[in-house]
Amino acid sequence: MLKAKSRWQLATYDEQRSEEIARECQIPLLLARLLVIRGFDTPERASSFLHVGEDQFHDPFLLDGMEQAVARIRAAIDRKEAICIYGDYDADGVSSTTLMIHLLRQLGATFNHYIPNRFTEGYGLNRDALEQIHRQGYKLIVTVDTGISAVEQAAYAQALGLDMIITDHHEPPELLPEALAVINPKKPGCTYPFDMLAGVGVAFKLAHGLLGEPPLHLADLAAIGTIADLVPLVDENRLLAIYGLRQLNQTRNVGLKSLIRVCGLTERELTAGHVGFAIGPRINAGGRLDTAEAAVRLLTATDPQEADHWARTLDEMNRERQELVQSIAEEAETIVREQFPPDKNAVLVLAAPGWNVGVVGIVASRMVEKFYRPTIILSIDEEKGTAKGSARSIAGFDMYEALSACKEWLMHYGGHTMAAGMTLEVGKIDALRERLNQLAAEWLSEEDFIPQTKVDLEVTLEQLDLDVIAQLERLAPFGMGNPTPLVMLRDVSFAEMRRIGRDDSHLKCLLCAGDQQLDAVGFNLAHVTEQIAPGARLKVLGELAVNEWNGRRKPQLLIRDLAVPHRQVFDWRGMSGKLQKWLSLAESDDTLTVMFEETSRQELLTIWGADVSRNNGLQPALLLVEETDFVPDLTRYRTLVLYDLPKRRVDLERVMAGADHIERIYCLFGDTNTSFDQLHFPSRQQFKELYQVFYRYGEVHKGHLDALARKQQWKRALLDKMLAVFVELSIILDRETHYQLHPRPPKTSLESSKLYRMWKEQTDLHADLILSSCESLTKLLNQTVAKAAVQEATTV
Repeated sequence: MLKAKSRWQLATYDEQRSEEIARECQIPLLLARLLVIRGFDTPERASSFLHVGEDQFHDPFLLDGMEQAVARIRAAIDRKEAICIYGDYDADGVSSTTLMIHLLRQLGATFNHYIPNRFTEGYGLNRDALEQIHRQGYKLIVTVDTGISAVEQAAYAQALGLDMIITDHHEPPELLPEALAVINPKKPGCTYPFDMLAGVGVAFKLAHGLLGEPPLHLADLAAIGTIADLVPLVDENRLLAIYGLRQLNQTRNVGLKSLIRVCGLTERELTAGHVGFAIGPRINAGGRLDTAEAAVRLLTATDPQEADHWARTLDEMNRERQELVQSIAEEAETIVREQFPPDKNAVLVLAAPGWNVGVVGIVASRMVEKFYRPTIILSIDEEKGTAKGSARSIAGFDMYEALSACKEWLMHYGGHTMAAGMTLEVGKIDALRERLNQLAAEWLSEEDFIPQTKVDLEVTLEQLDLDVIAQLERLAPFGMGNPTPLVMLRDVSFAEMRRIGRDDSHLKCLLCAGDQQLDAVGFNLAHVTEQIAPGARLKVLGELAVNEWNGRRKPQLLIRDLAVPHRQVFDWRGMSGKLQKWLSLAESDDTLTVMFEETSRQELLTIWGADVSRNNGLQPALLLVEETDFVPDLTRYRTLVLYDLPKRRVDLERVMAGADHIERIYCLFGDTNTSFDQLHFPSRQQFKELYQVFYRYGEVHKGHLDALARKQQWKRALLDKMLAVFVELSIILDRETHYQLHPRPPKTSLESSKLYRMWKEQTDLHADLILSSCESLTKLLNQTVAKAAVQEATTV
């Protein structure tokens, strides 16, 4: 057995609706099923999803406040009033700011922009910035991706005589700021049909309102913020991503061209993945380590040399950011293990001085991936006595709601269900941690702490080909709300498993079912090559892709998770390095090593004691099975190692009687020097021939036994055991110097000899265990477990 990393939840769908959509839209049934699963459950909805058009953009004036905002901005342009764009320092905020810069350039406005410094000013509007903007003569401020919680700041701006238009997408508080216009699709009372726009999406709608048509020439910027901010790629976000990626692949934006080149993507067809994992992080890097000004200058550059400079600057910052994240993540992980173990902390609240507040959100995400606990990472400012940080959550724990329940300890906070930011006094951290853990105890069950993976469809290998994969691409771009389809294959086997990659950390294999095969790759899954036994039947979860190599195109599965739902038997019989293999297994506390010889136990204790680097003062779990009726308790173990050979079948059965729950059995018995002659049991004819020797000569001197063995072409050990059987049956007598035929040998059968019976049983058992194929060995051990379970049930 090999457990999956997460709980797989297979989606359900209406097959009748799927067939109707497939028929009406003339698409494959597999694609129709995926559309139904995603909520596009009528031919009209499915067609609208698959065939996008400009007419699908909503009327921007359905957004509450849009009419006032458009009128005020037009008036400012007409009167040559200076407009200040007030943005944010993340990728969404930067793309929102630059989109507005390009828009106001196009409209001939007088304007400039302002993005606060994450480290000296923090998130959002602040009084000092507003006062500075006022002194510089601005009359109108347009915020992008910020401002919905700025009640006090908006009042201060109003007192200064500044008009303010707030455009934002974050969760509105109970009390909204007083401004000339507040545009937010989440705002109470707003009837806009789609409320999941990113900040740049709201800015795009403002541009739509000002221009009278969707500004598709700015869609590349809109796509970057939309994808990087992880909003659901449905409805208008899907439109922005599709049109934006088209624009990005042929962009005229000088800065984007330089950035794409720095990312090494010049010759690639850009996808949402490239934006999310290459372009977005570099735009984010400036605001995380210094200011967002480098990113704004890049995306608004008109000179190629200047653009190249800023692109290289952001690339270097991104590398520095990666190193910083790794360092802080290692520190945070140490704190978790030493102070706040996950089994005792449902929510992780970690704080330390000096952590860079620009990357704590990324570190929080790392901790959620590692421990699957809602996590807050706080950087402590020792001079101010405050802590500032970011939170990331898991399904079932609404982080914004949780922080709202703790607002008495928070100086500032804001965010979404899955992510948030906050500032608080250092002395309130313990209280926050305690309260969040209380909320988790109330809101979450044990099952909630096991990651859940939503699976779209169960498929078979014969259903998968290049045409099907091409059809599935019609669902792209993939991201939040429209994930890459995950398919499950059941009852497949692995063939040609091997490690690949620079550090051999990736898995390459073939998935097989009958005569069907499919190439598969598992990134960072090379370790499973040692956890999957030959002949295992697997369940595999993955994403379909096309592998292109030397001009050939083949279907391929990118493995995301896998499981072996049955007990596995690992055939390590006769392998070299037996002791080292045992050491690698024995260091796990769920492993029990079973042996039937005292010499084996002494051997293992000796090698364990000699390996100081492994043992750490602990002892391996060893069980010596002796000839008693004792049945061992295997309850706490999941892995069983059979180190040497049992003498009796009943001894093996007694061990297996408690092994019904065992997930892995490793067979290390059968040394490389095991002779097949040792597994030979003499025939009746051989016993007859030995008797005839004594009948003819009357006695055999013990010094002549080697010669007798050679003459009969028997091994000496075989001859000795046959003699012992005859002695037990009183057919011959064991004298000091010789063996002698009994004067009146009894009439008896070989089977009446206990030695004969034990010898035959042991030889048959060892032959079954040593000479059997891997498949037969697996069958034998599983049947032994099943037989023991039936006997136990019958007894009960």
